[in-house]
Formats: sequence, C-alpha cells, structure tokens
Amino acid sequence: MPHADTSLVPDSIETKAEFWTHVHDQLEILMAGQRHWVSNLSNAASLIYNSLQAFPSNFGDGERSVNWCGFYLISSLFPQPRFTEDNYASMDPKFQTHASTRMLLGPFSGKPACQWIEVSPRPRGVCGDAFVKRTTILVTDVQTYPGHIACDGDTNSEIVCPLILQKGGEDGKDIALGVLDLDCLAIGGFDEDDQVGLEKIAALIIRSCDW
Repeated sequence: MPHADTSLVPDSIETKAEFWTHVHDQLEILMAGQRHWVSNLSNAASLIYNSLQAFPSNFGDGERSVNWCGFYLISSLFPQPRFTEDNYASMDPKFQTHASTRMLLGPFSGKPACQWIEVSPRPRGVCGDAFVKRTTILVTDVQTYPGHIACDGDTNSEIVCPLILQKGGEDGKDIALGVLDLDCLAIGGFDEDDQVGLEKIAALIIRSCDW
C-alpha cells in the first residue's frame, strides 16, 4: 500500500473511538522499522492531520476542521549549531541561555507556527502548561484560557498531550520530551474520546522512537 494511503479513512468508521484506533494502527505500520524521531514525528503529524480531514462526520475540512497538528520538543533533542570563526561573533549570545527554558517547534502539518514556547521559569500557553504539568489539557474555548498563545487567530479549541519517556532519566525519573498539539476551528472541537485516542498515539510514538 502506498504510504499516502494510510491517511484514508474507511466509510465503515463512524465513531471517534473507531477513528483513533484506525489512526493508531496506521501509524504503527508507518513507523515499523524506523526509530528516528524526526522521521516518525513527521509522518505522525501528517497522518493525524490528513486523517482528520478525511473524517467529515466529526472533523473534515470545513468549520470543524483541525487546522494544526504538530509537536514541540525540548531543545536538547535538536542538533547543536556548528560554529565557524566567521559566524561565531554574529550568533545570538542569548541562545545558550534560552536552550533549557524552551520547547522548539518540531514536525507539524498546518500553517506556520510559533518557533518556540517558554516552559521556564513560567510556562506559556496550553503547550507549556501540559509540558510542565505532564498531563493532557483539553481546552473547549481557547479565548477563555489564561495565557493562550494565538499562533493562528482562527483557532477556537485545542488539545495538548505531553510526551513522557517513562523512567528514562539517569535517576530513574520520567522525562518530559515535549508535546503533541492539535488546534481546531470549532469551539468544543475535541472531547474525551479524542483525549483517549491521542494519549494512546503519544504512548505509541514514545516507545517507537530513539530519543
């Protein structure tokens, strides 16, 4: 089957529970044999986004469509800049200071988004809060959420799932790697069924990648 066909949603799928099980299974197929997080998160963002567009009974490409799906990740996962004598002096001196206090924009599908999100000393927006609290946050109306970051003014609801590497630290503690973020044009676009489905997908992504 062509890779693009994994985003097709059969007509037999009617409920959100069935939908998210289907997306989970398709993503597992896409990630088979590949453990690099860049490749897997790129396909995950595209698969979720395009599958939602192909599920008109709940989302589709109209007024209830998901307009952004992607990841923000801790900066230590990204390649470090390579300095040369010519460009070193022009490098922002604040870069290293900011490196441990931000999540950086990772693979996504949708319109251009914020390049980073502050997580320390005070987290910003739904993504920052979900990362620090290490719990999924479902927002039915983003206009009522304190500190919401409006990357796209058309967004009205949002759901953010943290990516947690279980007991991945040297001290035996869990590590928060980043978040999976979805935005929707409709108020109340997401519900508990979406949360359950996305949390299972987040868990699949965590165990399918080398970090």
